[in-house]
Amino acid sequence: MYRSGAVMAWNVFKFCTALRGLGSIMILLVLGVVGVTYYAVVITNYGPVLTDGGLDSLVALAVLILFHCLLVMLLWSYFSVVFTDPGTVPPNWRPLSDEERGDTDPLTGSDISALPVDPAHPRIRFCRKCNQMKPPRCHHCSVCGRCVLKMDHHCVWVVNCVGALNYKYFLLFLFYTFLVTTLVSLALLSHFIAFFSDGEIPGTPGSLATTFLAFVLNLAFALSVLGFLIMHISLVAANTTTIEAYEKMQTPKWRYDLGRKRNFEQVFGMDRRYWFIPAYSEEDLRRMPALQGLEYPSKPDLDAQEF
Repeated sequence: MYRSGAVMAWNVFKFCTALRGLGSIMILLVLGVVGVTYYAVVITNYGPVLTDGGLDSLVALAVLILFHCLLVMLLWSYFSVVFTDPGTVPPNWRPLSDEERGDTDPLTGSDISALPVDPAHPRIRFCRKCNQMKPPRCHHCSVCGRCVLKMDHHCVWVVNCVGALNYKYFLLFLFYTFLVTTLVSLALLSHFIAFFSDGEIPGTPGSLATTFLAFVLNLAFALSVLGFLIMHISLVAANTTTIEAYEKMQTPKWRYDLGRKRNFEQVFGMDRRYWFIPAYSEEDLRRMPALQGLEYPSKPDLDAQEF
């Protein structure tokens, strides 16, 4: 019986590891969608109009400038999520004092009842797979095979976990993806409607098919990303992750909720100049220990003092 259980656990682990390979394919898929969209907008439809002159050229120029600016921000945010470590538990991490964990902490649950713990901190969770204690808001990712600080979820689209250090970049990726796909959908709408008209449509069959495909893909992504964006905006407003959303409903007061403004600043930083780019100011980088959630606050308002 024990042997069967071990084999089952091993198979599940192998399945989770295989998801990383799927994620690599998803990156190519993202770049493929970007390529099809770029060809349809720039090469096929709006690029050639620049030489026509008149109002159409001005409209085409405006669309192309906005499209390229948003596309650069999208790709910058996307690869920042892909290549940024979401947050790793430091080796031999320990809480600061014996009084930094209480029975009111919503993240202490039944998962520690049968696990080894530090005798000095009986309420601290312990990860059996990583063989180490877990800081608050930290969860183990079976795909990455490690504990991730303030883990939100593992995203196969970016082949990475979304956690404390790249959550802002992930939100910006959703934001700019929505803007780009909405712009492309509006820009190609008239060309899409022309497919169903009785008149002759200029262009080769390949360019027409690319335009049709680009419109359908971008409209579908715009609608789906909008739902995710709204969900994550509500999570940021409450200082909650996707994993913590259920735990938050079980506690009368969520200890990490500092108010919408400070909740937003914990993710995006204090410097407004950096809010819409995937980077942090030097001042915000100095606050990273608090942002990562490596410390157990003795009072719920200590995080507010950091930000």
